[in-house]
Amino acid sequence: MATDTTSTPASGYVQPELDVRALTEVLDGGYAGIRDLVRSNLVRYASVLEEADELGVDAFRERVRELVVGMAATGQTGMGFPTEYGGGGDIGASIAAFETLAFGDLSVLVKVGVQFGLFGGAILHLGTERHHAAYLPDLITGKLMGCFAMTETGHGSNVQALGTVARYDAAGQEFVITTEGDHARKDYIGNAARHAELAVVFAQLEVGGKSEGVHAFVVPVRVGGEVAPGVRIEDDGRKMGLNGVDNGRIWFDGVRVPREALLNRFADVTAEGVYESSIENPDRRFFTMLGTLVQGRVSVGGAGVNAAKVALVIATKYAVRRRQFEAASDTEEQLLLDYGLHQRRLLPLIARTYALHFAQDVVRTQLHDVFSGIADDPQARRRLESRAAGTKALATWHATRVVQECREACGGAGYLTVNRFAALKADSDIFTTFEGDNHVLLQLVAKGLLTHYASEFEDLDQLGMVRYVTNLAVETVIEKTSVHKLLERVRDLLPGGDEWDQEAGLLDSEYHLAMLRYREEHMLAGVARRLKRGIDQKRDPGVVFSQVQDHVIAVAHAHVERLVLEAFVDKVRALPEGGNKVALGLLCDLFALSTIEADRAWFMEHGRLTVQRSKAISREVNDLCRKVRPLAVGLVDAWGIPTEMLRAPDLVG
Repeated sequence: MATDTTSTPASGYVQPELDVRALTEVLDGGYAGIRDLVRSNLVRYASVLEEADELGVDAFRERVRELVVGMAATGQTGMGFPTEYGGGGDIGASIAAFETLAFGDLSVLVKVGVQFGLFGGAILHLGTERHHAAYLPDLITGKLMGCFAMTETGHGSNVQALGTVARYDAAGQEFVITTEGDHARKDYIGNAARHAELAVVFAQLEVGGKSEGVHAFVVPVRVGGEVAPGVRIEDDGRKMGLNGVDNGRIWFDGVRVPREALLNRFADVTAEGVYESSIENPDRRFFTMLGTLVQGRVSVGGAGVNAAKVALVIATKYAVRRRQFEAASDTEEQLLLDYGLHQRRLLPLIARTYALHFAQDVVRTQLHDVFSGIADDPQARRRLESRAAGTKALATWHATRVVQECREACGGAGYLTVNRFAALKADSDIFTTFEGDNHVLLQLVAKGLLTHYASEFEDLDQLGMVRYVTNLAVETVIEKTSVHKLLERVRDLLPGGDEWDQEAGLLDSEYHLAMLRYREEHMLAGVARRLKRGIDQKRDPGVVFSQVQDHVIAVAHAHVERLVLEAFVDKVRALPEGGNKVALGLLCDLFALSTIEADRAWFMEHGRLTVQRSKAISREVNDLCRKVRPLAVGLVDAWGIPTEMLRAPDLVG
């Protein structure tokens, strides 16, 4: 499929010819094989999209479980596990498979995430050979179902404060797992209400009366299909969406598990009751343990991007079929996508989706390199954790926004359950809170920026971070981001001296990058100064941090947007010359300028945008939308979403 080449003589602009198949190959990258396997499995099980509406909750849960086991048999869900246990030995491929699965029913996606990502990932990354041999072969096939019991009713994001306790009984060489009050019950746990036989339980470890912090244990929650002795399980009931996943609550009343149930990669307890760990600092031990679970954040971020793609395909295809009002002709009503406002609604979202896709490529590669030992140094791991947190936050917020905008853009037709919007909206909404609340994740990103990923990074809680940035780090940040040095750096990239931002071409990617870098570094210096000022005034560090929290989140958001733009620019520059490079260049410009336009108030407040240039950017965004308009269908077709997944016959034809 290709788009005809046309030119506009007045402007000299020549519309690029789009090679959709080649663009799909660019987007699929090195994982085309696994992505195609997942696409074929999605088509094979496409009936689940209707069954989600037709079946009762219990029947739908069983159907989702059946599909997950069926997909496991094809190898798509086990790609990230070692080959000696039946896996594919390729972490990058496992993420690519999960991302692609997000084109289909999201209950199936989340069930896969719980079973193979969270439960399986915890045993793989926190356990040792004895756990791998005992559990991974049956876990990979779906024969052994499990759950990941971290979150508690009283403690969500604050994992270090969990209330479940695991006390070591040296006489019996067992750990005794106890839920200390209702606030410590495990809650919202996927697979718990119906299917899990085992749980990886996160609990405060006590040895000889001393607390050693949060550790993970393998605990049976069902035996022979019946709830295990000492365990109480309650169904969370119907949710806004994802009702094919059996979320539940779990209480433990003195449940005894053998000493070997401790997932002991980073710490162990001897038979005599001596606690041992290769990582002496308890905070660093905790953050190292949690850092191994970063795969979940990378997975959810990628799933958010692909859920957005489904919504955009439907809305775009509807917009080139549906006519409304006689705007340009007396005889025929005008197509929705020929209206400037409709272009403004959808096309920048397509551009941002492409940008986030390429940003996801970067973080997936970093994850693969770190966990495969290609780049396993502490700095690389910290950068991965930060980037994964930030990309997940922006990608899942984007998904929520896109699904809503696309639903509205399809009018009343988009409100019908037969279309995907009802399910997408209900099922993807939780992505903004899955694997970490997005605002909490952006605080993690800011922490890395403020401490410059220093060796103390893992040890710092919120108050520790405030104290740290008030000494050496704050000086480094302020020096690095002083306005003088900022201007020096951008002058190296762009013409115009101190007027670089007025002289540069609006479609110069170096201008776009310089603007986003300037915003990020100016914000970072500002928040560092505010923190230092508060501490210098001898105010309480917690109060100081709370008062600049909005500034902290803004810094992190600006940082991640800059990383997303860099990923897009790098991708476009690396492409061979041709129509696809030109088309992606248009999208990259549209993403960059619409991002600057959306925050024009900040740029104007800080002297980087004049009124005239701000208006010129808006005109350029409109012009880019007009240029992207003839390419829109090809651009969304390149995502390779099977037609069976659109489930919108009246919208897409």
